[in-house]
Amino acid sequence: MTESKALRALREAIVLEHMDSENDHEFETTLSTFHHPRYEIVATGQVFDGPEEVSAYYERTRQAFPDQRNKLIELHHADDAVIVEFELEGTHRGSLIGEEPTGRPFKVRMTAFFLFEKDRLVCERVYGDMATVLAQLGMAPEFTM
Repeated sequence: MTESKALRALREAIVLEHMDSENDHEFETTLSTFHHPRYEIVATGQVFDGPEEVSAYYERTRQAFPDQRNKLIELHHADDAVIVEFELEGTHRGSLIGEEPTGRPFKVRMTAFFLFEKDRLVCERVYGDMATVLAQLGMAPEFTM
C-alpha cells in the first residue's frame, strides 16, 4: 500500500471511530480521535476548542437530544480532510439554550469536514441547516422558496 493510500485509510478509520463513538456516547473515545479537540459549528459561529470545551459541548447537546445520532451517507477524501455527508437526528428532550423541550424529533442532512495535519485529526467543522432543525422542532416557521 502506498503512503498516500495508507494515510487515506488511517484517516478514514479515525473518522469512522469518531462518528461511531459519538453514536455510542463514548465521548472519551471520541475525544481521543483528535490530536487536539476542536469543533467549529458554522451555522451558529460557535467554536469549541480543547478537551474541556468539547466535552461540555457533548454534554450540553446530549442533554437536549439524548438520542442524537448520525448516519453516514457519503465519505470523500481531500488532501487535508475527510468530508462526510451524514444525517443527524434526535429528539428534543432537554433544553439547549434555555428553551422548553418540545419532545419533537428532527432529521437533517449535514456535512462535516474532518481536518487533518498528516495523520492527526485537528478539527471537525460542521455545516448544517439550523432553520430546518428549528422548524421540525416547532421552534421556527417553515418556509419554502
